[in-house]
Amino acid sequence: MTRRTDWPDSPGADDQPGDREGEREGSPSRGRAGGRRTGGGPGRGTGRRTGGGTAPGPDEALDSGAEDTGQRGRGETPRDPGEQARAICLRLLTGSPRTRKQLADALNKRDIPEDVAEEVLSRFEDVGLIDDAAFAEAWVESRHRGRGLARRALARELRTKGVHTALIDEAVGQLDAEQEERTARELVERKLRASRGLDREKRIRRLAGMLARKGYPEGLALRVVRRALEEEGEDPELLEYHLPDA
Repeated sequence: MTRRTDWPDSPGADDQPGDREGEREGSPSRGRAGGRRTGGGPGRGTGRRTGGGTAPGPDEALDSGAEDTGQRGRGETPRDPGEQARAICLRLLTGSPRTRKQLADALNKRDIPEDVAEEVLSRFEDVGLIDDAAFAEAWVESRHRGRGLARRALARELRTKGVHTALIDEAVGQLDAEQEERTARELVERKLRASRGLDREKRIRRLAGMLARKGYPEGLALRVVRRALEEEGEDPELLEYHLPDA
């Protein structure tokens, strides 16, 4: 666990022609009292309009899926799908590491042809810009250390990101049973003070439930909770009644 990775999207508006009457600069209109008005009522300007608005930035273009058209409506040739795919992947990887599956989903969402997407993704893997093994290792280290997640929860998260099962097993295998139990005890110790004042059964349920949500097996969770309460001064015989199998 020595590798560390930091964690973990419309072209300019078409120019609109100005209001024909508004383009007649200085064209007078008669008021009710016979006086002259310069520029009519609402919708009539005294000068020329120079466009329909400010062109969005490149990130907005990626979000809209229209980045392949360049300045739409101005007759420019659409970008090559391969160039478009590379631009999308580079921008996403600049924000944070991604798995191949995550990038493939992003390209599919933007209607990149499947064969083009596969070619670009394979090239990115060849040069090391996509590395699912390194992603999984860094994810396990970060999420276990920062959130206290157990191996089961970490494996579930990695599966949702499309990491291959063999790579998941290798990454979560970095956490042995002793390390997992140490982390579980630290989590319970942090929560003990906040649970004081609750009745014993509710306290046990709350502490064990916290560990279960983080992916710790039930037997380990109950054993850790019982030990923490005994060290705090709870009667072991009463705890035996609530936690007979712990």
